[in-house]
Amino acid sequence: MMDNLRAAANHVVLKIILGLIIVSFVLTGVGGYLTGGSGDYAAKVDGQEISRGQLEQAVQSERSRLQQQLGDQFSVLAGNEGYMKELRKQALNRLIDDTLLDQYAKKLGLGISDEQVKEAIWAMPYFQTNNQFDNAKYLNIIANMGLSPDNYAQLVRQQLTSQQLIQAYTATGFTLPVEVEAMAALTMQQRDVRLATIDIKELEKAQQVTDEELKSYYEQNRNSFIAPEEVKVSYIEMDAAAIQDKITVSDEDIAAYYDQHKSSYTQPERKDYSVIQVKTEADAKAVLDELNGGADFAKVAAEKSTDIISRKNGGELGWLEPGTTPDEILGAKLTTKGQLSGAVKSSVGYLVIRLNDVKPEQVKPLAEVRADIATQVKQQKALDAYYALQQKVSDSATSDNESLAGAEEAAGVKATETGWFTRDSVPAALNFKPVTQAIFDGSLIGENGAPGSNSDVISVEGDRAFVIRVSGHKPEGVKPMDQVKDQITNMVKRQKAIQQARNEGDKLLSALQSGKGDEALKAAGISFGAEQTLTRASEDRQLADTVFAMAQPKDNKPVYGLAQDRQDNIVLIQLDAVKSGHLSNEELKAFSSQMLTGATGITFDSLMDNLRSNAKIKLGSAASEMQ
Repeated sequence: MMDNLRAAANHVVLKIILGLIIVSFVLTGVGGYLTGGSGDYAAKVDGQEISRGQLEQAVQSERSRLQQQLGDQFSVLAGNEGYMKELRKQALNRLIDDTLLDQYAKKLGLGISDEQVKEAIWAMPYFQTNNQFDNAKYLNIIANMGLSPDNYAQLVRQQLTSQQLIQAYTATGFTLPVEVEAMAALTMQQRDVRLATIDIKELEKAQQVTDEELKSYYEQNRNSFIAPEEVKVSYIEMDAAAIQDKITVSDEDIAAYYDQHKSSYTQPERKDYSVIQVKTEADAKAVLDELNGGADFAKVAAEKSTDIISRKNGGELGWLEPGTTPDEILGAKLTTKGQLSGAVKSSVGYLVIRLNDVKPEQVKPLAEVRADIATQVKQQKALDAYYALQQKVSDSATSDNESLAGAEEAAGVKATETGWFTRDSVPAALNFKPVTQAIFDGSLIGENGAPGSNSDVISVEGDRAFVIRVSGHKPEGVKPMDQVKDQITNMVKRQKAIQQARNEGDKLLSALQSGKGDEALKAAGISFGAEQTLTRASEDRQLADTVFAMAQPKDNKPVYGLAQDRQDNIVLIQLDAVKSGHLSNEELKAFSSQMLTGATGITFDSLMDNLRSNAKIKLGSAASEMQ
């Protein structure tokens, strides 16, 4: 539709789109992203800026996707500050990767035309009604996303470019049949073994340890017996939601709110227009002659309009409010349903406009919006009461800094007492970053672990707040030996048992390899068990890795080895046979595809690692909020 961006901006349909987006920005405050300070960005990749707005949009899109996927479960995740920071970090990393791919694609000369972008948008099912592109639905959806058509088109262009680059990598990959068969045989290989286990637990029971051994282990491993810092606290919680349950709203409150915010419940006059855009005044007059002669407007628009977007819908522009209607259309001053304009001069030629219908201004009656207003008034009253309570409790906690008695009286509740806890075991009710920071930063702790000062009011997400008092403190330190003696005893016994088992295992392995294994095993009181088949995917990977590293048997003579299993038992291995893996033709095809996918993934990951390592990536203030 457009030869370049400047020409495109003059099209009447895009003027409508821009009008809608400008109104959206004013209402939602998105304009703040455009006026941020020089450091108010997410990242710069080789000088190309990723704005705060782009990051916020990416985070919101991911939140929306997860909410649809997880439902109510997502609210639990959203309440976890660490999880949300990680989500934000991943969103930024994806934006950085997209920018790197876009820059690399430009270096390679890869590009996506305007026509390809338009075709991709028209083909997207969520912009369609009855399998046809729906311009009104398109505008509504991207407006709800906080995007302009140009912004959205650019995102689609980047996605198509990245796909083109990825396809260039995947299309060049291949695997040879002999490669696939050899790898399948190796991967699916099976090994028949018999195992004899030296049981560590049995050896542990017979171990003896001296006080000197225990003391030596303790001194060498003091850092393994650190007792973390512990505290216990008293706290008062204030919750706006709990306050809201006690709030009542009168009819007078609702009526007053309705009168003060009547504009919010008013739908301005809307008009439904259709338009035919042509190049010259003569063309416009010819169109008017056809229409005045009884020709169908939609058919003429489809045949003669030079605006690609509107002509696909028979010239239909949809319902427009005065604030989003282009000046050319307003200037036509159409007032009657079915009325045609004359030839209207515009920046891109001439327009013939028809007023299809008019919807007068409508004010929703109070009865229709009463429930919504009652909820809003209740929420506002609750917040007012919540903030007033915060101030009252804060004043009391400050004036009576030796206890929470004054704050309890102001809040009308008794403080909650916790038991001892560490940074890693904070009670769920207090597990908010601002609260834990205040508890463990030392400012609320007195000398020698004595109670210190009351905290100020600490606000957390969800309109909740706390006043905290640390009532007990134990600093980090090494646990005395008498507290960990039993633990050390078990550790030393296990170490000695493992060493003994290894020594016995080495001797038995030597005996087996020299042909004297039967006698040695009998003397040790152990024997090989029944034959079993192991694969590379066997559950005990540590044992399987050793088995598959052993040399293959020759002349029907077993091969012997020594390993350690997941329970630290020492295991003697008798490898009797090795069987190559076999796959059917269909299975080989699937295996080949997996090999190719894995190889392509490794190649592409290497590309991204290389692009990142060679790029100059600078994080801005929007990214620092994830720290």
